[in-house]
Order: sequence, then C-alpha cells, then structure tokens
Amino acid sequence: MFSPKNHTKFSPFKKSQLHFNSFCIHLQTLIKNVILSTNTSNIISRTCATLTNPAGQCISHAQQVPDKMPHRKQNSEYNSFSRDPFYIIHSAQTNYNNAPMLHALAVKQSALTDLRTATSLLTFYSKTKDFESSLALFGETNEKDVVFWNAMMSACIENKRFQSAIGLFKKMVEGGHGFDPTTLLIALSALSDSKSVINGRVIHGSGVKSGMLSETALGNAVIDVYAKCGDLRSAERMFYEAESKDLISWNSVITACFYNGRPDKSLSYFLRMAYFGNRPDDTTISCAMSACACLYAFSLGLSIHSLGIKSGYTENKYISVANSLISFYSQSRDIYAAEFIFNKMVFKNVVSWNAMIKGFFVNEEIEKAFFLLREMQFVALIEPDITTLVSIIPFCAEQNLIREGKAFHGFVARREMMSELSVLNSLINMYSKCGNLKRSEFLFSAMPKKDSVSWNTMIFAYAHNGESYKAKILFKKMMGFYSSCTLPTLLAIIPSCDSRESVQFGRSIHGWGIKSGFSNQTFAINSLVQMYINCDVLKDAFALFGMISNKSDISSWNTVIVGCAQKGHFREVLEYFDSLRIKTSSQALFNSVTLVSVISSCGNLGLAIHGKLIHGFALKTGLCTNLQVQNSLVTMYGRLGDTESAKLVFDISDDKNLCSWNCLISAVSQNEDAKIALEIFRSLEFEPNEITISTVLSACTHLGSMSYGKQIHGHVFRFGFCENPFISSALTDMYSNCGRLDIAERVFFRYERSVVAWNSMISAYGFHNLGSKAIKMFREMIGFGIRPTSGSFTSLLSACSHAGMVDEGLMYYENMLSKFDVEPGVEHHVCVVDMLGRAGRINEAYDFVASLKCECGAGVWGALLSACGYRGDIEMGKKVAEILFSMEPENVSYYVALCNMYVAAGRWEEAVELRNIIQEKKLRKEVGYSLIDAASVR
Repeated sequence: MFSPKNHTKFSPFKKSQLHFNSFCIHLQTLIKNVILSTNTSNIISRTCATLTNPAGQCISHAQQVPDKMPHRKQNSEYNSFSRDPFYIIHSAQTNYNNAPMLHALAVKQSALTDLRTATSLLTFYSKTKDFESSLALFGETNEKDVVFWNAMMSACIENKRFQSAIGLFKKMVEGGHGFDPTTLLIALSALSDSKSVINGRVIHGSGVKSGMLSETALGNAVIDVYAKCGDLRSAERMFYEAESKDLISWNSVITACFYNGRPDKSLSYFLRMAYFGNRPDDTTISCAMSACACLYAFSLGLSIHSLGIKSGYTENKYISVANSLISFYSQSRDIYAAEFIFNKMVFKNVVSWNAMIKGFFVNEEIEKAFFLLREMQFVALIEPDITTLVSIIPFCAEQNLIREGKAFHGFVARREMMSELSVLNSLINMYSKCGNLKRSEFLFSAMPKKDSVSWNTMIFAYAHNGESYKAKILFKKMMGFYSSCTLPTLLAIIPSCDSRESVQFGRSIHGWGIKSGFSNQTFAINSLVQMYINCDVLKDAFALFGMISNKSDISSWNTVIVGCAQKGHFREVLEYFDSLRIKTSSQALFNSVTLVSVISSCGNLGLAIHGKLIHGFALKTGLCTNLQVQNSLVTMYGRLGDTESAKLVFDISDDKNLCSWNCLISAVSQNEDAKIALEIFRSLEFEPNEITISTVLSACTHLGSMSYGKQIHGHVFRFGFCENPFISSALTDMYSNCGRLDIAERVFFRYERSVVAWNSMISAYGFHNLGSKAIKMFREMIGFGIRPTSGSFTSLLSACSHAGMVDEGLMYYENMLSKFDVEPGVEHHVCVVDMLGRAGRINEAYDFVASLKCECGAGVWGALLSACGYRGDIEMGKKVAEILFSMEPENVSYYVALCNMYVAAGRWEEAVELRNIIQEKKLRKEVGYSLIDAASVR
C-alpha cells in the first residue's frame, strides 16, 4: 500500500523527473514484469462506474450512491409478510406501474408512519420518474431520519435535480438532522454533475470535521468531485492525504488527471500504481490507453494493450477497453487494427460506434465513416448522440462537405437538439469553413443562449471569410459580456488582422494578450508572429520570434517559414530554414510542413540548384516518402521547367493521390507540353476534381484546341462543377483564346461570377482588342461591390495596351494604390511599358522604368526592348539591350531581338557581329511552331 514516505522517495513531479521517453521505457519494462507475474484469477473486481467524455474516451469515477439504503431495525408491528406494505413494495419492484396502488394500500393500513415503507414508496416513485409524488410524500412525512433524507436526495439525482439535492443537504444540516457517510456520498454525486467546487470544499470540510473522511469510498468521491470541477491540484492532494488507497482510489486520480488534460500525469500515476504492486483493472487499462493516444506514445500503448490481454481484460468482454483501443489504434493510423477490434466486439454501445466513425474520419476513410454511420442507425438501431454530431460535423467542415453538413443540420432539427450549444457551435463553424457565412450568421443570431465558444466561433468565422471589420466589431461587442480575456478569444480575433491597416489593432491585441498573461503561451506567440507576417510587418514578426527562438519548437519555426512562404517572402523562408538547420544537427526540428514551404520557395525563386539540394536533404532525412513533400517536389520541378525530373518524382512515388496527378498535369501544362498533359489526364486513376478540370482547361488554352476544350466542358456538366468560379474562369479563358468570344461571354454571364471570372472576361476583351468593353466590364465589377485584385489590373492594363488606350491605362495605373489599395507589381510595370511602347512613346517608357523605386527585373526591360524593336529605335534598343546582357547574359532572345533590329535598319555589319557572339557563346534559340486544331477547322 502507498505511504507518504514512499511518495517522497518516488515522486514523478519533481523538477529532476526523467524525460518522457525514459519514463515510457521504464513503464514498458515494469509492465513486462507485471505480465510475467500476473495471475488472472486474482484480478480485483471492478467497483467503479464508467463515465464517457465528449471525445468518446472512457474514464471512471468512484461509485458514490449505493444501490441499497442501510436497513433499519424491523418494526415489530409489521412482522407478517402478507400484511407488511414494506415487503409488498419490495416484492413489486419490477412493476413500476403499481406505485399508486401500493401507495393507497399503505395509506389504508396506516403504514406510512413506518419510515421503511415510506422510504421504499418514495424510491418507488423516483424510479417511475414521478418526482413530484416523491417530493409530495417527503413533505407529508413529519418524522424523518437520515435514511429518509438520503432517499429523497437520491431521488433528486435520479431525476437530474442536482441543485435540489444540494438544497436538501443544506436544509438537512442546518435543521440538525445529522448525516452519515452515505449522505456525503450522495451530495458529492450531485456536485459531480453541477461542478460546484465551492460546495465541494464545504462537503469536504464536513467530512473532515465529522471524522467520516477515513471512509475510502468517501475519499474517492471527493477526488472525483475535485477532478470534475477542474481542481486537479486539490484532487491530487486528497489522494496523497488518504490513509488507505484501494484500486478505485488509483483509478480516481488516474482518470482525474486525464479528465483535466494531463495525460502525462495520468501515465505517471499508472506507473506508480504498478510500482507499488496494485493490479490494474479494465478502467485503468482504458484510461492508460487513452492517455497513450493523446501523447502519441504508441509503443507504450502496445505494451499496455498486452498487459490488458494478459490480465483478461479483452476487447470482446470489456466495452470500455475496446473503445479506448479503437481510439488508440485510430490515432496511431492503424485503422485496420481498430476496425478488427470493432468487428470483434460482441456488444457495442454508442461510444463504440462514435470511436470507430471518428477513427475512419481521422484516417481519411470518408466513405467508410458515412457507411458506418448509416449502419449504426439502420442496422444496430442506435441513434447518434451529441458526441456523434460534434465529432462528425467538424470533419465535414475540414473536408468542405457542405451537403453532408446540411444533412446533419436537418438531423439536429428533427431530433430537437437545436438547444445544444456544442452542436450549434459546430454547425456555425461548419458553415463558415464551407463558405456559407450567411447561414453561420443566422444560426448565431438565432441562438437564445450563447457561451464564449459561440462568440469565438463566430469571430473566427468572420476572420476566416475575409470579413475582418465584422470580426472586430463582434469582438468589441463580446468584450461587453465577458470582461476577462481567454486564449481561444485571442486566437479567434488575431486572424482578422491581415493587412497593413490592421497593424494598430493587432498591436493592441498583442498588448492585451501580454496583460492577460499569455506571453508565455506558444500558441499565442505563434499566432501573433503569423499576424505580423500577414500585415507585412516582418521586422516585428522576426523580433517577436527572436524572443522565443531559444526555446521555440517546430510549430514556432514553421509559423515563420510557412507564413513567409504564403506571403511571397521566399528568400526569408530560405534564410530561416538555414538558421533552423544550423541550430540543430538532428531532424528533431524538421518535418514535412517545413520542407514543403522551403521546396515551394525554391520553385518560386527559380533556384534550381537550391531545389535539388533540398531534394537531397529530403532523401537523406527520409522525408521524401511523405506524399506532400513528393507533390511539392513535382510542382517545384514544373516551375523550374524540368518536366523530366517532375515525372521521375511522380513515377517513383508508391502512394499517389489526386493531388499528385494534379501537380504533374500542372507541371507539364505550364511548360507548354499541353498535349502530354492531356494524355496524362486520360490515364488519370482518380475521379477528377475542380483543380484537375481547371488545369486541363489551361492545357487546352495553351494548345489552342477548342475540340478538347469542349470535351472537358462536357466533363464539367457531368461532374457538376458548373458553379465553381475557377472552372467558369478557365472556360472563359479557353473559349476566348480559341477565338470564340461569344461562347466565352455566355459562359461568363451564365455561371457564378467571382473576381477570377471577372478578370478572365476583362482579359478576353483585351485579347480581342475591345478595350472599351474591358473598361466597362471593370467598372461593372466595381459596381457589384467586388474588390479588384492585382490580376484585375493586369488584365485591364493589358486590354488598354492592345486597344491603344494609353491615357486611360495610365490613369488606372496611378489609381491602383491610392483608390484600390493594390500595390503595383512587375507585371503591371510590364503592361505600362508595353502600352507606352505601342504608342511610340519610347523615351517616356524609358523614363518610367528608370523612375521605378523597386529593382526592375528583366521582364520590364525586355518589354522596353520589344517596343524599341517594332518602333525601330535602334539607339534606345542598343542601350536597353546592354542592360539586359548584363542581367541575363545567357538569354539568347535578347541577342536575337537586337540582331533583328539591326537587320531591319540595314546595319548588316553589326548584325553579323552579334550573330558571331551568339555562336561563340553557343546560345540557341528554341524553334517556334504553330498548331492548327483540325477538328475545329472541320
């Protein structure tokens, strides 16, 4: 038996405690020894009840209310079985419909003066759910003893009148009626559901003062109450102070730690329990398995599973063990083992079905999850409960399954569960992540009662859908109801700060978080770093990260690396990856998320050598087997123009998904191998999605093949992708580039019009030299309240350039930043140079390029060189060409452009000299070619 002395000697909570890995090894060794010495016939029988938490994991608590009340001394007046209503009531317990008849019999024989009879009748009414009759009988009885009071309190609990039970206890104590250990057990049972820690301390004090706390069952109940009220420290102290500890005591503290989010402590107590020779039961095994799943301690979990088998607690006999095993193996990505255990179970409860359905979702077996849900209802005849719904609806949100989410919404309405806050919060989150913000707003506004989770979910919904202003307004409104700040609120409002205009508000949130004591919370710091990156305040982001870099984990490093990659700061990504690599010589701080961002940055910067080095690093560390890393490598090689390497990475991958095929099709298509892209599409092993269709339509656009495009358009109808804005945009581009502007217009006006579709239509008008229509379309887009993007201005400026509308184009360029808050980029500078060059304003174009504050790329100077070519400005062309030769000396197209200018001007000697330079440098220009779609011609 555990003693305070032994506790001092062997405490897992000292600062010098062993590392968790060492702890797992120690525990596995101890379990092995226990298995070898276990005699399954001597296992202590379980005497505790089972509680299921919202996640479907099994935890236990001490039995608090005895099934039978203590017997009183028999009244001699009623010693005949045939005449004693007490015995008659007890003999009729199986038929609860006889309660009024038995009551009448007791009144007729004046037997209600006997407390035994009155107590039995009160309990009888309680079991028939006739609480009002129990209460009336209690009020009519003048002389009451402790057992009668206990019976009434038990009736309150049985009918979920927990506050009434507490009120009776207070009245009982204040009235001087006295109490016994059973009274305290019943009162603690009521507190476990009401979660009133203050009243729990009062009852704890009453037990200490009366000397009844030496009862082991009562001590276990106190531990259980503190645990359910969230006071884990008091629960542990109560465990230490208990004079004697049985199996239920150990189970109570183990489950208390797990219930309060400390699975590490739960396993520590499990270790100490085994260390002091206490044999675990099915409740202990279940909780330990659940703790291993939370801590990803899978090897340790296998050892505990083997201990459970050796001890006789197999999954086909003990439902709680089976449920925890299903959750454990699902979490460890061994869904086949979880399914095997589920199928082996003889009896399944709703927790079993919930655990298996959630396991399928976690392992991305979506079809199996929904099939099992249907089987649960129509084969097993088990109705989904709240836990089922709050487990499945979030997965619908993550997978963007709006249709299935609506079906669950209908189920909730039919089963009259709309008053459940957890379900409503899940529905709000689901609709927001599926893009239906209006439905989220409706649900939130219609809620009769809101908790902090409801507010946080709606704030995040606004931020997630780009409604930053509404998120901030709702946040300020929430602060009128809740004075204190919580970490979830902080994490919900931070994403709304996503632009430079939000920096000041973001800094105030930062200060508010520090004031609330979240400056040491990793999640909070990471979110703030992400916020400053989104607001393009890299200096503040890097300074904040520098404050925690010495103690930062992989999530912190990934926040900086992934955030910079998403905002286009690719060089910073590589710099921080180098710092991370230098900081640690092991792979402890690397994962697939890190490499995906780094590989993407190499592709966007066109750094072929760096990309290959990172590929080698992935091979060396073994992360190249990760599917996301493989897909990012295919995309990177596609952007670098190395389609052969992209195909090689794709071919050697053993586990391909639809994203893998999409990446390869895109890589081939963007390198002008559109015909090969179509061939890959024909051999696709999956059903195509919107991304696949968009990519193939882009290939048809490059190929100029309207016949193939029409076939893909047929796919769009068959698969139901017509309303997707990216699909309609790609169709508009395809028909426009193939010369069918009329069909492009019909597609645009028929389907849903997002900003991408508007950009495509503006570009189509510009491509067909209809500049005035392009400007009109741009104005209509603004009139519809759609905010233009960088792509919108690229399409508009290109249209103005082709139509010769120079003044209008320059006006829109000057208003980009001031009126529409769009920073001009290289592509816009190219359009302006091309526009001025086409109008013959070469000197003005040169002055424009020279006046740019940013470093001009070769694209801008190249556009100016082209303008010099078709305007015949030899001197300016020679000047620009010299700049381009210094920037990209291996690019043959610049030499050829200048050479053609010399030839057109009749300056043959200079042309021949330039030709000789091309031959000396061994530069070759790719041969151009034209394609004719024979099917379209026919």
